[in-house]
Amino acid sequence: MEARRSRGRAARLRVALVWAVVMATAAMSRAQLQVGFYDTLCPAAEIIVQEEVSKAVSGNPGVAASLVRLHFHDCFVRGCDASVLLDSTPGNQAEKDAPPNTSLRGFEVIDSAKTRLEQACFGVVSCADVLAFAARDALALVGGNSYQVPSGRRDGNVSVAQETSGNLPPPTASVSQLNQIFGSKGLTPSDMVALSGAHTIGNAHCSSFDSRLYAYGPNGAGQDPSMDPSYLAALTQQCPNQQGGPGPDGTVAMDPVTPTAFDTNYYASIVAKRGLLASDQALLADPAAASQIVGYTNSPDTFQADFAAAMVKMGAIGVLTGAAGTIRTNCRVAS
Repeated sequence: MEARRSRGRAARLRVALVWAVVMATAAMSRAQLQVGFYDTLCPAAEIIVQEEVSKAVSGNPGVAASLVRLHFHDCFVRGCDASVLLDSTPGNQAEKDAPPNTSLRGFEVIDSAKTRLEQACFGVVSCADVLAFAARDALALVGGNSYQVPSGRRDGNVSVAQETSGNLPPPTASVSQLNQIFGSKGLTPSDMVALSGAHTIGNAHCSSFDSRLYAYGPNGAGQDPSMDPSYLAALTQQCPNQQGGPGPDGTVAMDPVTPTAFDTNYYASIVAKRGLLASDQALLADPAAASQIVGYTNSPDTFQADFAAAMVKMGAIGVLTGAAGTIRTNCRVAS
C-alpha cells in the first residue's frame, strides 16, 4: 500500500515538474523579445528599415497608415509572425487575399527593407520584426512618438485566409465586440481605445461605412442619427449611393482635419459626432471609452504615451521566438 502511495506521489511530482518546465519555457520565450536584439547580430538592421520607410513615407505620407495597419492585421491573426505577408499558393488562399485584407498596402516597403537586410545580414532579421520596426518608424515620421521595439520575433509559415474571420474587428463592430476581440489577444479595453487612435491617419473605403449613409435603421433606408448632419452630407458627396449595385469604391480620410498627421483629432472628431466608421463612433456611447477619449483630446501627450505602450504590447501577441518559427529570406514565401 505504501509502495502504491509512493508511486502516486512520484507520478504527481513528475506531472508538476513537466508543467513547471512548460511554464518556464513559455516565460523564457516571451523574455527572448528584447530591445536591441540585433545590436550584435545585425547592427544596421533598424537603420535599414528606417531608411526604407523614410523613403516611402516622404514620397507618399499615406504609406505610414498602411504600414501601421499591416502590423496590426498581422498580429491579430496567428500573432505577430508575418503571416500576413505570405502570398497565396495554388493550394492555399493566404491572409492577404481575405476580404478584410485586400485593401492592405505597403508590402513593397517591407520587401525593399528585407532585400537590403538579406544583403547586409543573410538569414538574420525576421519579416515579423521588420513589420514591427516599420510601423514604429512610420508613426514617428508623421508625428507619433518614437518608441523602443523589443525584437527577436521569428516568422511563421502558415497563412490561411479563413482565419481572418473573427480575429479582425469589422468596421461595424460594437464596443462589446471590440473588447472581446482585443481581449482575446490579451489587450485591455483601454488598449483598444488607444490603438483605435491609429485611425487618425489613413483612409477608409466608402463601402466600409456607406450603410451609415444610405442603409441605416430597421428599414435599411435611413441615415445614422449619431452622425453630425453636416459631416453626413459631405460624405454623401464623396461616396455616392452604391447600395443598389456595384460601383466605384472611393476612399475618405479617417480624420478629415489632419489626415496625414498622427494627433488626437480622431478623438476630437468622435466627440463632435464625426467618427467615420460605426466602430469609431460607437466608442462614445461607452462611458469608460468616452472618458478616455475626452482625456486624450485634453492631453495629447497622454495619448502618445498610451499608444506607444499599447503598440509594444500588441507587438508581443503570439510571438514565435527562440527555436520556434523560422527566418524567411523572402517575406512573401514560406521557407
